[in-house]
Amino acid sequence: MIGSAIERGSLIQVFDEHGMTLFSKAKGSGPNDGLLGFSGSTVTVRFGSIIYTYDEKGMTLYAKAA
Repeated sequence: MIGSAIERGSLIQVFDEHGMTLFSKAKGSGPNDGLLGFSGSTVTVRFGSIIYTYDEKGMTLYAKAA
């Protein structure tokens, strides 16, 4: 289960409820790129004109044009 997700430098890091790292993703370099939000089971991130939703293992569930 996802406990938190933060932007740290050029990475988006996702942690479980105990603070252990679940996965990390590159943030992107665009002005709108980065973490959009998270829930207990998903993390949503924007890269350029695409919005991605990842599961707790970092696997892409959805990718949609913004």
